[in-house]
Amino acid sequence: MAVKIRLKRMGAKKSPFYRVVVADSRSPRDGRSIETLGHYDSTVEPAVIKLDEEKAIDWLQKGAQPTDTVKTLFKQVGIMKKWDEIKRAKKEA
Repeated sequence: MAVKIRLKRMGAKKSPFYRVVVADSRSPRDGRSIETLGHYDSTVEPAVIKLDEEKAIDWLQKGAQPTDTVKTLFKQVGIMKKWDEIKRAKKEA
């Protein structure tokens, strides 16, 4: 089963916000998800990004693949840097 970390669109027409979710890659964009990691609201200035870092890193360790957009959000929050440090520590040990 391929698992992806991706955005799930929520909100009203022309005022979207997104939930960052872990879902099976075969399920539809707004379909069933395994777990919610946080949310992203691009309609306000500056954009609001709330994520649970521990859950995100845990899913990355389990092999979940983030989409390009989610990877960008993770970089902004600093999750990708922590994930890279964890991977390097495992290689050295």
